[in-house]
Amino acid sequence: MRLRNRFITVEGVEGAGKTSAVASIVNWIETQQGGQVVATREPGGTSLGEDLRAILLSHREEGMSSDAELLLMFAARAEHLERVIRPALAAGQWVVCDRFTDASFAYQGGGRGLDKDRIDALAQWTHPDLAPGLTLWLDVPVAVGLARAAGRSTPDRFESEKQTFFDAVRNTYEQRQILEPHRMKRIDAGAPINAVQSQITDALTEAYQNG
Repeated sequence: MRLRNRFITVEGVEGAGKTSAVASIVNWIETQQGGQVVATREPGGTSLGEDLRAILLSHREEGMSSDAELLLMFAARAEHLERVIRPALAAGQWVVCDRFTDASFAYQGGGRGLDKDRIDALAQWTHPDLAPGLTLWLDVPVAVGLARAAGRSTPDRFESEKQTFFDAVRNTYEQRQILEPHRMKRIDAGAPINAVQSQITDALTEAYQNG
């Protein structure tokens, strides 16, 4: 696999362990590569993005249409790219992001059932020239992930969805990994934490050595 750039993303359903994975990646870059790292997240990463994140995750009495949800995600992403991701990469820094456009295909495409072509069009508009050099998909059984998430805080609007929603999300991640195996690497996130970290290190080392 060829590491095309220093933009690394982490994906997975709720409770997959993305926060711990991001910390492991940052540690690997700092200790093994001596690089500067910007760790960030989506939706969020900027002042506007965090405001949109709060809207997207909050329970709303009137609900939210799937189209509005998708457009808000990409609005936050456009700001994130402009103010954080592109400047960091241009400065020679690494960027490690908790979720990116794969999440839109998985959640709004798979979970909400929106047409893939519409998501593709937004991605081409927002970042036609930029894709992650490496994506680590933390794959965990949905029931396990949801149980982990439920144990840490009150469920947000997404975490309150039914298991069938997350089954569709996970299936979409799997389909994307099959289509792009060189970019997107599956990590067995149901394994013990030491084994998960070892898988992450192996994926990073392989990407860097062959890059």
